[in-house]
Order: sequence, then C-alpha cells, then structure tokens
Amino acid sequence: MLLEAAKLSLMFARAKGGTVVAVDDVSFAVRENEFTVIVGPSGCGKSSLLYLIAGLYEPTAGTIQMAGKPVDGPGADRGMVFQSFTLFPWLTVRENVAFGLKRKSMPAAQAQPIVDRYLRDVGLLEFADAYPKQLSGGMKQRVALARSMANDPKILLMDEPFGSLDSQTRHVMQELLLNIWEQQHKTVLFVTHDIDEAILLGDRVIVMTARPGRIKRDIPIALPRPRHPDIVLAPEFLAIKRQILDLLHEEVRRSLGLSG
Repeated sequence: MLLEAAKLSLMFARAKGGTVVAVDDVSFAVRENEFTVIVGPSGCGKSSLLYLIAGLYEPTAGTIQMAGKPVDGPGADRGMVFQSFTLFPWLTVRENVAFGLKRKSMPAAQAQPIVDRYLRDVGLLEFADAYPKQLSGGMKQRVALARSMANDPKILLMDEPFGSLDSQTRHVMQELLLNIWEQQHKTVLFVTHDIDEAILLGDRVIVMTARPGRIKRDIPIALPRPRHPDIVLAPEFLAIKRQILDLLHEEVRRSLGLSG
C-alpha cells in the first residue's frame, strides 16, 4: 500500500472550553495509482482527514505512513490542491508552476520542459506569462493542478478543488482531471460533497459518518474506464448514487436526532 492510516483521531479545543472530535478511529489504505474519493455530511471531518495526511494537522491519536515511512509533517511526496486557488499573485503562471521545482534547486533549463509539459496538459501553455489576476477561476485551478503535478508527488491530495467553480467549468475540470489521471495514473485522494463527481472520478468512494467522522462504508466503483460524463445517466451509475445518497441520508438524520 502507498498510504496507510491507522486508528486516526483528531480533536480540537473549543474556544469556550471542551473539545470537538473531528475524526474518530479512522483506518484505511490507498493503493498506488488508485483514485480514492471521500464523501460525507457537511462538517464530518473529511477535509480534516486530508489535512492530517498532508501533515498540516497532527493527529491526536493514530498513525499515517507513506510508502512505509511515518508522516510527521508536510512533504514533497504529497501534493495538495485546495478549493481556493492558492496561487502567488506576484508570479506568472509559469513561475507559479515552477515554484516547487525552484525550491528543490532544480536548474531552470531542467525545470522548463517539465513546466511546459504540465501547462500543455492543462491547456494553458499560451498563458504562461500571464498573472493570476488575468485568469478565470477555472484557469487558476488548472494552474494549481499543474503546479502540484509538476512536483511529481507520490499522491495528490485534493480538497474539493472544483467546489467554487460554476457548473460548466466544473464539468470541464472533471474531464481534464480524468484525462490526466488516465494518462499518468497518479495516486489521488479526493474530497468532495458532490456524489456525481465522486462516482465519475473514483475507483472507490469512502463514505464518512456525521461528526465525529468515522468510515461508514467503502464502496468500490466497478464502472469501466475511460469514463465519459454521459455515464452519469447509466443505470449502474444511478444505482451507486442511490446507495451513497441513502447512506448520507441516514447520517444526516442521525446528526439531527431523527429516527426512521
């Protein structure tokens, strides 16, 4: 296994005293080249779980291993793409994508073809000298994706990366990510609240409970690849969607103290 999380828990202190349990006793593993998606009710700790794996949060309990080595902080083996675009506004598109390579002290002559490759993959090579303020939201997120991919992480961690985009741009970004993944088979751990997106992209979908976040079900997505967006209308797709929706509905009702 590339990534192994064992008995992970995360607690936050409340401002007025006491604690909140965000993640509780979560264990799962991700195989190399696998596209794993995490869904769950709002506030269930799915983003917190991703931040634990990124090394941005320290677990209250449990362990995380990447390729057999303990995770004890951020590292170049894990690339992160956030919902917000997190680009450096004073750098050009090319300079943003090259940022991680420059920090690794890679010579510019060696970095340039890598940067050009990923800008070409996301369709932005002609915007290489533009600044983030000159780009649309979808274009900014494509730059963020190219920047993470250029660093060649062992796993790409994506926290609702298309959540702030309009519907049409979101669909384009899903197709783009699928195309890149099918070419490179980079390992991806992807958080979303969009069930269609989860099924369209994933090899498996991990469904979390309402807070405190635990794993409720791990569902394999046995749909053929490559996947075209029209697959969302297929009976097999709709059956998986109904299963996930029912699981989430149970959790929302439970969190509200409703029965039946």
